Amino acid sequence: MTLLTTWGEDLATHAPLPEHPRPQLLRSGWQSLNGRWDCAFTPFAASDPLAVADPCEPPAHFDRDIVVPFSPETPLSGVGRATAPDETLWYRRRFTIPASTGPDERVLLHFGAVDQSCRVAVDGVDVGGHTGGYLPFTLDISAALADGDHHEVVVAVRDVSDASWLSRGKQASNRGGIWYTPQSGIWQTVWLEVLPQVAVDRLVLVPDLDAGTVVVTVGSEHATRGETARVLMTADGMPVAEAVVTVGVPTAVSLADAVRPWSPEDPFLYDIEVHLGEDRVTSYVGMRSFGVGTDERGVRRLLLNGAPYLPIGLLDQGYWPDGGYTAPADAALEYDIDLAKRLGYNMLRKHIKVEPMRWYHHCDRIGMLVWQDAVNGGSAYHPAVITAPAVTPLVLDDRQHRRFSRADAAGRASFESELATMIELLRSVPSIALWVPFNEGWGQFDAARVADAVRELDPTRPVDHASGWHDQGAGDLHSLHVYFRRFRVKRSWRNDARVLALTEYGGYSLPVPGHTWGVRTFGYKKFRTAEEFEAAFVRLHDEEIVPAVRRGLGAIVYTQLADVEDEVNGLVTYDRKVVKVAVDVVHAMNARIAAAAQEGVL
Repeated sequence: MTLLTTWGEDLATHAPLPEHPRPQLLRSGWQSLNGRWDCAFTPFAASDPLAVADPCEPPAHFDRDIVVPFSPETPLSGVGRATAPDETLWYRRRFTIPASTGPDERVLLHFGAVDQSCRVAVDGVDVGGHTGGYLPFTLDISAALADGDHHEVVVAVRDVSDASWLSRGKQASNRGGIWYTPQSGIWQTVWLEVLPQVAVDRLVLVPDLDAGTVVVTVGSEHATRGETARVLMTADGMPVAEAVVTVGVPTAVSLADAVRPWSPEDPFLYDIEVHLGEDRVTSYVGMRSFGVGTDERGVRRLLLNGAPYLPIGLLDQGYWPDGGYTAPADAALEYDIDLAKRLGYNMLRKHIKVEPMRWYHHCDRIGMLVWQDAVNGGSAYHPAVITAPAVTPLVLDDRQHRRFSRADAAGRASFESELATMIELLRSVPSIALWVPFNEGWGQFDAARVADAVRELDPTRPVDHASGWHDQGAGDLHSLHVYFRRFRVKRSWRNDARVLALTEYGGYSLPVPGHTWGVRTFGYKKFRTAEEFEAAFVRLHDEEIVPAVRRGLGAIVYTQLADVEDEVNGLVTYDRKVVKVAVDVVHAMNARIAAAAQEGVL
């Protein structure tokens, strides 16, 4: 049975996901290339997992269509076929650029994400490529464009899934349980942008709440030394700050009046315009701060805007039954965040996935904290390393690279490079409150050193260096995953200088007939009726989580927001059509948890 969301049922295949994909660096003069592309699969024999076919030598025949940006494995792509490790997945599309484009303008081709490695040709000229299936990349195609109005782009993709050390997330060739169907190819928006030679190529916005300033850095590849840009900040349409900044130089822009802090309870955003020569871009920023400190009882707490704050979160994997990694509509992204908010949650842990920038935009404006996971890689995992700690107190030294499936130095270097790129990509997102480099030992290595590297890259946010187990004593959280036993706060944990956090728990499952993905179901505790499920869910929180919060537990992450494939342990079904719990009941439950943080009894 093909399981469809309501958005998937109404999909406009000629122009899916038409919204601008980059809300924090938005300009006019852009064109979505989403929609129907030509598609083909051809054999490709290469032992190197990074090797990709020459895009200038496409197959003679493209024998099918594919709806971009949906992976061929998904129903919404119209293909329904996997890409094997020994194949090339080909894409081809014809496009035009505005006739008004002048010789002094650049044409950029943007890809939101392509899994895993690709090369791109435009009008028969190789214009570049990318490896890493979760991060965006941009190619300047100006010099490749042939004369005339009509042009052609060809993309060659190779995806070996979990057959190498490349980052792959939860994709598994032998899927089942918590491991999911592999995806390949283009899975985020493809778009063109026409802009001046001198333009805003990068915009970094770092709020300093205490100082009442925003540190603005305008990046431009072609600006002359000392060139300046004008920055205008507004609040509800009224100007609050204006400054002239030198390109490439971080500059503190002071807000004229009292600062209105951003929080989940008041997600206020300031609008920003930047003018550089002939270029104009719009963006936004939220004034907030994150940190770690102590409450009035001396308990270590996460801080929001300088005050102790209890993140009450859900694990959010961002999978869809009809689109896989790709939400069938922008409204679908918004729905998940809004549902979590209505249920009384103030945080989503984005699990082992980097979302399109529009998802973070909705978190910013709706008011939802984000804990951002990095995407795991490494060779085949040892079951004892990644599963035994769930039932026994096993802690291994992650400098033993081979034991953690990280013997390949190139794989370790690739992970750290992607981690740094992810942080740079998401640095200006107001809602991101914490970084999570490693989860449950999946390809973990040198986590203490990596945590220090993350902190050096971004000193404005805390770090959970090893979520779940194989704690190396680093980072800002003592991070626990507990599924198979009753949770109580141990006295010995109070001596840890870090914040005590239950970063995964629960996982209660309830299959809803007609809304499950397959015949197999997976969960950590199974229920047959919605009444039993809801009662047990509330009882878990009232009997275990509320007392733990009173005794110093500083953050919680319930597993999980939505069902994913075999996992039917979501609060909403995979197709987002049935919420398994009463919204008002869960909202009241979460209010009791928040109140417990103020009632603490050590």
